[in-house]
Formats: sequence, C-alpha cells, structure tokens
Amino acid sequence: MRLEGKTAIVTGGASGFGAGITRKFVAEGAKVMIADLNTELSGFLAAELGEAVQAVTTNVADSESVAAMTEATLAAFGQIDILINNAGTTHLPAPMQDVTEEDFDKVFAVNCKSVFLTAKHIVPLMVGQGAGAILNVASTAGVSPRPRLNWYNASKGWMNNATKGMAVELAPQGVRVNAINPVAGETPLLASFMGEDTPDIRAKFLATIPLGRFSTPEDMGNAACYLCSDEASMVTGVCMEVDGGRCI
Repeated sequence: MRLEGKTAIVTGGASGFGAGITRKFVAEGAKVMIADLNTELSGFLAAELGEAVQAVTTNVADSESVAAMTEATLAAFGQIDILINNAGTTHLPAPMQDVTEEDFDKVFAVNCKSVFLTAKHIVPLMVGQGAGAILNVASTAGVSPRPRLNWYNASKGWMNNATKGMAVELAPQGVRVNAINPVAGETPLLASFMGEDTPDIRAKFLATIPLGRFSTPEDMGNAACYLCSDEASMVTGVCMEVDGGRCI
C-alpha cells in the first residue's frame, strides 16, 4: 500500500498506459481521478475499480477543461498529491515536411501544452501544501528518435526537458517531477506509430528492443508507482527509460 492516503489525477487514464497506472495506483491504496476524453471507457474503468476511482471528461489542451478537472478532483477527494501527465497523441509516420500543420498543432497541444496547463492549475496547490509528485509520460522517441515521426519525437523531447526544468524549479517547494520513457506498447496509439499493424512491421519494431517485447501498461504502472511514492523521495528530474534496452 505504497500510495495509501494519496490522491492522483491520471490524464488519459482510461486506456493503454494510463489504465495500467490507474490500476496499479488503486492496488497500492491511492484514490484516482481518471481525466480522459473517452467518457465511456473512463466510466467502465471507474465502475470496475470501485469507489476509489472517479472520472471526469477532460480535454487536456483546453485551460477551462483542465480547471474543471482540478475542481472535480478537489470536490471528490479533497486533495491532489500526484499528477500523471499521460494523455498523448501522435501524427502518422510521414516525411517531416508532409505532416500537416493541423496534425503538428494537435501533437504539441496534447503532448506539450497540456503539461503547461496542468502545471498552471495544479502546481500552486502542491506548492501550497509543500509536497507533491508530478510524472510526465514521455517516450523513447524523445531520447532516440525514430524516422518519419519527427514532430512526435520533438514533442516528447520537449516533455523530457520540461521535466528537468520543472524539477529544478519546484524542488525547494517540496514538489518532485520525473518522467518515464516507454517504448511502443499495446496501446491505442500502437497502430498510429507503425502506420499499419502487420506482423512484419511488428517484427521490425521488436527487433529494436533488446528484451524482445513491447512495453505493457503494467510496466508503466510499476515504474510510475515507484517514482510517485515516498520510496523515491530523493528522486527528481529523472527521465527513466522503461524500454527493454531500446535506447542503449
């Protein structure tokens, strides 16, 4: 029960890595607010996990929606101890010059602006209570970029850099900020990363991962639990690769 007494917000928490983090946090004693655009999936997971979980429909790229998410969490649980910036998106694989401006704007709004907005609304609460843990879910793409995913790579590199800057600034106020960098996994975005989901393309992806498998939601939940627990009280500014050796 490493997170007993803690309340967490998990953006994009209804599926994929976010759902893995939500399940692990509940198992470790936390109360969780799932903040996701997919209201139906959020509701299913909240119903499955019981009274420790609630859900709020959230567009992480919209300031009013993030403010409403924050207020809903405070109304439901009375506090916010942990923030998981997990919601993310990508553009389809393409030469960098062929990605549309619309897709570029969407990637940076969801992957980057969301971190700014959640900080704007939640960091003051954490600073006020003198404690808090923020975890940004970035990607190995931000450490070792893949061809044809250039602007997605750049957005995740931004998240890693933002994590270190946030950590340095907030450390004196007792707020820790870390990131995890998963390799591709069995999530709704997998087919988008690959362009199409075929055995041959999967085999090529897996050939780049020394441990020979994709990241799983359980892998992310375990790493997130450690980094957000008091066991990691001396850990801040770390961008942990949870990638089976992909970035070696």
